[in-house]
Amino acid sequence: MEEPDVRLERVTKKFGEVKAVDDLSLAFERGGFVALLGPSGCGKTTTLRMIGGFEEPTAGTVYLGERDVTGLPPYKREVNTVFQNYALFPHMSIYDNVAFGIRQRGASKHDVAKQVPEMLDLVQLTGFDKRKPTQLSGGQAQRVALARALINKPRVLLLDEPLGALDLKLRKQMQIELKRIQTEVNITFIHVTHDQEEAMTMADRIAVINQGRIEQIGPPVELYEQPRTAFVAGFLGVSNLIAATVVGPGVVKLEGGGEARVPEQALDGAPGEVRIGVRPEKVRLAPASDPTEPGGNRIDGTVHDVSYIGVSTQYIIHTPAGAELVAFVQNAGRGAQHLPNGAPVQVLWDPDNTFVITDEGIVPTLEELV
Repeated sequence: MEEPDVRLERVTKKFGEVKAVDDLSLAFERGGFVALLGPSGCGKTTTLRMIGGFEEPTAGTVYLGERDVTGLPPYKREVNTVFQNYALFPHMSIYDNVAFGIRQRGASKHDVAKQVPEMLDLVQLTGFDKRKPTQLSGGQAQRVALARALINKPRVLLLDEPLGALDLKLRKQMQIELKRIQTEVNITFIHVTHDQEEAMTMADRIAVINQGRIEQIGPPVELYEQPRTAFVAGFLGVSNLIAATVVGPGVVKLEGGGEARVPEQALDGAPGEVRIGVRPEKVRLAPASDPTEPGGNRIDGTVHDVSYIGVSTQYIIHTPAGAELVAFVQNAGRGAQHLPNGAPVQVLWDPDNTFVITDEGIVPTLEELV
């Protein structure tokens, strides 16, 4: 098996008595795009800085490939970092900014003249070589920072909230560009962000970090469809969580009465008391008077709030199951019909769309998500 590009073994970082990173172990394979995702203060940037050599761990070991780099300064690691503020040299041309790293390493004029245009072409800035950083837009400056880092051919590129200073439209464009560039150069990218959509758009693996520890790591679809903790379920999108008791293989009894079916394997090793979850877009609503659908899960409730949000309508449903449920109903047709406030409804969903949460953690609040 190929050696991971980056490996952290039981890394802890303390600032005084505060543990910013708590006994963290991670391994990132070569050529992947990894996002470290979590709320402000969760330890993701500190983790990135320890990989880059800007912070030293209080305990534990950092490896790049087979090499223990713990204690080495940044310039002795096969790593480059792109910061949110770009950190370009304002007095230098774009050409000289991009060439800076390889010139420092003694590259010949011929190599510089060959590699700089290649990098500017990669980031789609051909013809910008004579401009100064002050003559660029935010997105263009970010591309220059990428080219300046990638020309050094690092083993790993670290991205510290690189799109945070851009407006929404430009940020979305740069998400696509970053993924394209990473695929072309096949270098491991490790990207710190608190933006769930940004992580899911770009990364092929996401590590969700909370209070200095990994909550879950895996492909975006796995974290979204099968979150293992309440924190992950609430941090990646909206989740409906309902307290339940396991009563048989693939069957739980809901708080407030009634039963629901879940995938049998989801209850493997589960305690007697769990929470089942379903995403709002996987829920269907039907008037209470409609015939019950066979084979599906059902909770009766009452429409409490209706919000038209363009692509869909959001319903808040009061239920006897000890939880308010959220449903997103696609506005597929013109003049879509809405259920009114106070209407009795059936909340319906497929058992296969149900996930199971076995920890006792709290779903993060809106304040924790930013």
